Amino acid sequence: MKNLVEQLALRKQQDLYRQRGIVDGPQGVEICIDGQDCLSFCSNDYLGLANHPQVVAAFHQGLDKYGAGSGAAHLVSGHSRAHHQLEEELAAFTGRPRALLFSTGYMANLGVMAALLGHGDRVFGDRTNHASLLDGARLSTARLIRYRHADVADLAARMAAAPPGENLVATDGVFSMDGDIAPLQDLARLCVQQRAWFMVDDAHGFGVLGRDGRGSVDAAGLGVEDVPILVGTLGKAFGTFGAFVAGSEALVETLIQQARSWIYTTASPPALACATRAALQLVGSDGWRRERLVALIRRFRAGARQLDLPLLESDTPIQPLLVGDAGKALRMSAALREQGILVTAIRPPTVPEGTARLRITLSATHTDEHVDRLLDALGEMISAVKQF
Repeated sequence: MKNLVEQLALRKQQDLYRQRGIVDGPQGVEICIDGQDCLSFCSNDYLGLANHPQVVAAFHQGLDKYGAGSGAAHLVSGHSRAHHQLEEELAAFTGRPRALLFSTGYMANLGVMAALLGHGDRVFGDRTNHASLLDGARLSTARLIRYRHADVADLAARMAAAPPGENLVATDGVFSMDGDIAPLQDLARLCVQQRAWFMVDDAHGFGVLGRDGRGSVDAAGLGVEDVPILVGTLGKAFGTFGAFVAGSEALVETLIQQARSWIYTTASPPALACATRAALQLVGSDGWRRERLVALIRRFRAGARQLDLPLLESDTPIQPLLVGDAGKALRMSAALREQGILVTAIRPPTVPEGTARLRITLSATHTDEHVDRLLDALGEMISAVKQF
């Protein structure tokens, strides 16, 4: 039997121990966590919709109409009209025939891969894919083959060397820890050539990129024929909770019949679907939110260049500041926290050894003054870097 106490102590010694903060009040760029008022630069609420009055009001209305819970799985008695309407609207928004709601993006990725693949098949995944894509491949019992990050030539070589069989290429649209965008057009062309499934998890692109926020796949000019399997999450730019898979009629019906993580899970509260429908309307109508994000990203990156900060290349709201050492990243995060600025230190195994970082994220509801305050704090820290 493992000695859990010793293992936890070792994680602390290695600067890999994780702790939760307790938030009082709604999400926003200014939050109270562990009793401290902080300016937050670590939320995925990219458009500032998590506490939007229209979204909150729709949630209340949904509670009044449907109550607090769904009571059962979708295939039993838990599939409400609110769920169904949201699925239809998500399908229309993404330009696909059907969409299917899942409890989380993690459940969506597990469900898709386990439903479509099995022993003897292969999943080709980008080396920096989200953990849910890795675990989905493992659960499916298919062989997982990882290719170099965003390296289409490496993927092509690995696919060419593989024996005949069912193949699926899976990638993040926007990589959650690096903030860069996958080479979707080249990947789609390769998948067509190889007659392979192409699956894009657009958790961090949906709502932010593309026409009216339709995501990285839309921004790349790709449709359902190019990307047959599109996964999106609703707890990031949409500000609510849950996920969906969009694709063909046959794909969605197959998932309804075979995706265990969908079949055997209680449906999310219908009121949540009501709130998400309101968020979907705002994503489509409030183009100024994406314009504001672009301006803030440019402002932050320009200031970071003046400070010579080691930022990774990213044009998305995810702006990683590469630190390297896990302990140093923790100490830098703590130093910012002392100034009332919340930025999370990301350490292994979430990122590879030697690439610990501060994951800075921007929201449309940040102000120029917020960004300047962060840059000032980072500048002071870099000038005193020896103390870390």
